[in-house]
Amino acid sequence: MDYGPWSLVVDVGLIGGLLLIGTLVRRWVGPAQRLMLPASVIAGFLGLLLGPQVAGILPFSDQLGTYASVLIAVVFACLGLGDDARGRGFGRSTAAFSAYSFAMYALQVGLGMVLAYLLFVPVFGTPEGFGLLLFAGWAGGFGSAAAVGSVFTDAGWEGASSLAFTSATVGMLAGVVGGIAIANWGARRGHTARLGRFDQLPPALRTGLVPAAEREPTGIGTTSASSIEPLGLQVCLVAAITVLGYGAAEGIALVVPSFSAPVFVLAFVAGLLVKFLLRRTPAWEYCDQRTLRSISGVATDVLIVCGIASITPSLVADYWAPLTILFVFALALNLAMFRWVAPSVMHGAWFEKSLFTWGWATGAVATSVALLRMVDPDLDSRTLEEFGLAYLPVAPLETGSIAATPLIVLAGLGWAIAVGWTAVGLVALALPFLLGWTRARPAGTPTTPGEKTR
Repeated sequence: MDYGPWSLVVDVGLIGGLLLIGTLVRRWVGPAQRLMLPASVIAGFLGLLLGPQVAGILPFSDQLGTYASVLIAVVFACLGLGDDARGRGFGRSTAAFSAYSFAMYALQVGLGMVLAYLLFVPVFGTPEGFGLLLFAGWAGGFGSAAAVGSVFTDAGWEGASSLAFTSATVGMLAGVVGGIAIANWGARRGHTARLGRFDQLPPALRTGLVPAAEREPTGIGTTSASSIEPLGLQVCLVAAITVLGYGAAEGIALVVPSFSAPVFVLAFVAGLLVKFLLRRTPAWEYCDQRTLRSISGVATDVLIVCGIASITPSLVADYWAPLTILFVFALALNLAMFRWVAPSVMHGAWFEKSLFTWGWATGAVATSVALLRMVDPDLDSRTLEEFGLAYLPVAPLETGSIAATPLIVLAGLGWAIAVGWTAVGLVALALPFLLGWTRARPAGTPTTPGEKTR
């Protein structure tokens, strides 16, 4: 449906209304709270059911499916500008935690492509990139799904974005439902000394609304409104960097017409370059990191709504068999890592750390935090603090996988991902044993929150 110049306004209004409804559903509907569904996911499902793909009630324009590729460029522009100030301080426990997280991510990338070459391509005739839907939707989450899906869509694979968002949606649900089941299993087996009931979780985690006493500012004003609104300055900065990425992509297309450079990758590079320059001037002091994270968060929320609402059910139905196999394999891989690898690799509060990893490895760090609070309500295990350090080596792998793997597959070198990423993941698993970062622990040995690590 085309509304001319009003198309964007109509779409934004509908998306905003759906997000408001999603927020109310999370606040008042018990099942939505227990599944810890973000308002954006609820809004996305409502948009899918009520939109042109199903009921045809909401009059979205025909541009809805294109917004995700723009919004992911905004997210990566903010990522490039980010200032990671976390300190170093690796010990053997943190190093083992990091190796486990690194292996989890790398194996999802590599084994997904192995499965593609052994099964999906020869048996079901899928594109080679189908194997990347595993990591893009599970360990990567909705942002990675949008990025990978947009690259393959631009390359001519119709429906890639729909499949990627389907993978991310299933991964998120598997993470929440599976995580709650694992938490209860761990409590019965004595792997955690305390299992908090759902109604004991902080109100902000249950309802999605933060009580007045716990609210924090989302940004700091670095300019006077008499010149420019503080939020406006940060938005302008992100918008300019995003357009730089788009302009660079257009310039590359003029020089090499056969190559389509992903805009989100170039926006990320542009953000890094701008940060490099600004840090050498007093202007960097006026770049507020909290506000940038808020802008990135808003773009991600809207991206999720657009992505889920624009899923084409008929296309997903065409791929139901390989998708089912992919999701079963992803679930089995995560369960195997949790049940048989984590108790031996993790030292200290292995159950809390591996449950936290389960959350982000199926789609979202927010899920990780909620699951952790269920088994470690007072955060005595210090998993969050250790994760901040442990994830540092994983971040480059994540960014590189999102940016490079689709292009490598399109270049006909997907086998290099299958072999290379799988090998990297296996080496990461072996490192704690080879370097003595942790001692082996029998799978049945219980731990308690706050157990000291050596």
